[in-house]
Amino acid sequence: MSPFDLVRQLKPLYSPSAKHPSIVEAPELAFLMIDGRGDPASSERYQEALLALRGIAYTLKFTLKKAQPERDFKVAPLEGLWWADAEQPNLDELQADRGAWNWTMMIAVPDAVTAAEVAAAAEAAARRRPLPAAGLIRLERLREGLAAQIMHVGPYADEAPTIERLHAFVSAQGYELHGRHHEIYLGDPRRTAPERLKTVLRRPIREA
Repeated sequence: MSPFDLVRQLKPLYSPSAKHPSIVEAPELAFLMIDGRGDPASSERYQEALLALRGIAYTLKFTLKKAQPERDFKVAPLEGLWWADAEQPNLDELQADRGAWNWTMMIAVPDAVTAAEVAAAAEAAARRRPLPAAGLIRLERLREGLAAQIMHVGPYADEAPTIERLHAFVSAQGYELHGRHHEIYLGDPRRTAPERLKTVLRRPIREA
């Protein structure tokens, strides 16, 4: 039996065009989540958060697969919600003050996963290797609803023009932004050249 593949099941949400923004309906999904603040390039807590998220996600996968093979799933890509204290900060100002970024990093999991299963996976993962952030991981559901998105190809630091295109599209379609900036990381920066990284950029919208 093939493992459940969320990305394949929800392909439109994970494969937007890099040329043209589009509008999608993002359903409610379950996520492993952890919150933090600071520049992801230099924040130790950010690195600890990613280590814990991935460790617990894979432990959960293999634990469920061993107990109930039909519940096996493919670990989904890393995702992040990003926001600043100001409601709509200027993009240039936001790039200049990366230490003021707030973030929620997350990985989607199957709907049937329970909080007790996540807690057990966190304990098991932390026994195998030090995971200082393991106790901060939570299971939470997120529903963004109507949203606009586009694929950014290239380094994370070069996202600003793509984000501006996305925002202009939203305005031209008669909508306004609300909610938090959402990124889905389809490439691994440890193994992929920066110019080939693919990142889904998404923002919830509503009628203006």
